[in-house]
Amino acid sequence: MTLAEIARVVGATLHDIRDPDALVTAPSVVDSREVVPGGLFAATVGERVDGHDYAAKAMASGAVAVLASRPVGVPALVVEDVQQALGLLAGEVLRRLDPTVIALTGSVGKTTTKDLLAQVLERHAPTIATDKSFNNELGLPLTVLRADATTRYLVLEMGAGRKGDLTYLTGIAPPRVGLVLNVGNAHVSTMGGGLADVAAAKGELVEALPTDGFALLNADDPNVLGMAGRTRAQITLYGRSAAAQVRAENVRVDDRARASFELVTPTGRARVELGLIGEHQVANALAAAAVAVTLGLSVGVVAEGLTLARRRSAGRLEILERGDGVTIVNDAYNANPESMRAGLHTLRTLGGDRRTVAVLGWMGLQAEASRDRHVQIGRLVAELGIDVLITVGSGDPEAMALAAAELGVAVHTAEDVSGVVGLAAGLLEPGDVVLVKGSSVLGLSACARELAAR
Repeated sequence: MTLAEIARVVGATLHDIRDPDALVTAPSVVDSREVVPGGLFAATVGERVDGHDYAAKAMASGAVAVLASRPVGVPALVVEDVQQALGLLAGEVLRRLDPTVIALTGSVGKTTTKDLLAQVLERHAPTIATDKSFNNELGLPLTVLRADATTRYLVLEMGAGRKGDLTYLTGIAPPRVGLVLNVGNAHVSTMGGGLADVAAAKGELVEALPTDGFALLNADDPNVLGMAGRTRAQITLYGRSAAAQVRAENVRVDDRARASFELVTPTGRARVELGLIGEHQVANALAAAAVAVTLGLSVGVVAEGLTLARRRSAGRLEILERGDGVTIVNDAYNANPESMRAGLHTLRTLGGDRRTVAVLGWMGLQAEASRDRHVQIGRLVAELGIDVLITVGSGDPEAMALAAAELGVAVHTAEDVSGVVGLAAGLLEPGDVVLVKGSSVLGLSACARELAAR
């Protein structure tokens, strides 16, 4: 598109632009370090950094112009709201390119499922998928703006912190295929305080599907099944339930915590041997399989793609090995009760006869039941036979520690993240298996990497 065309779409005023017919031929970015020649630099204002300060640097790196909320002394398209303008631009690009848009949401497992699905589909046709977890009002349009005329599948992870978020995101990128993974306690405090409120927000995705679209629902989650009456699209159920059209049978987990299963679909069956760790990955793999089968891929192609797929996003059950035999499992990208339980079960399986250590921090956005949910995790640590628990922070983590200690777990506490590495390093023994997990605001991923480097 030319700068003049983009200006019409987003309602921008041209500033310092000599050639309105200059073409933008590369993706839009919000990080000046990621500018490639022919791209557009969107100057957003964050808590610590103002992108407008990097406009000249972006132009020097080859940007055609800057999308900004004020003149910046270099060629700029000036709008009132840069984020909103990116959404408008993304919507126009989608109308011109018309790829198959696949949207997925859920309380846990979105990024892993998106990564699995992308690896299956890209073996079949050109595919663009959300990078990392860029699934919000800014990240989604940036993903769309990476697409080009060759793109056949656009896999969009859609996050929701509040009711209305998915309505906004599906307004930018109307999906043909909608996948709902689960309804859990993530963001429950900002959605109304209960699982019914979370389900109401997540169900906005299936409401956005057209009559000739496809809604893929988790048969193992009653709150997701309840969304069937909220869509006009054709419904396919997936899961381990016998009622699911796409399901897993004969699930096995090896001593390295990797699951395998028989993938059963309406068109046949095939064996899947997952390379990711954790039995909960079966649900993520089934979700990806349901989408791929709906799009017409054969069960053999889908099974092969899932078997060959590997972890793409850091901080999600990322295995880090030390020379002394200590295994660090970095699962600290984020935490809620569901993902915390999955991580602890994986630690127990991976540990086998080795000593197991859990380094756990706060689980955010848990509404008024936050303390109770942390206590439940402390009790689970004991029930699973985890040998050592190290908690990080005061308040809810202290309640977690007390619950575990009362049931006989060896418990240690760190006041904050800065004290975790030293404490954990002094406690670890050769051969230990260590899970590091907590909400992303804590920054425990850095601690996991530092422990692995010792």
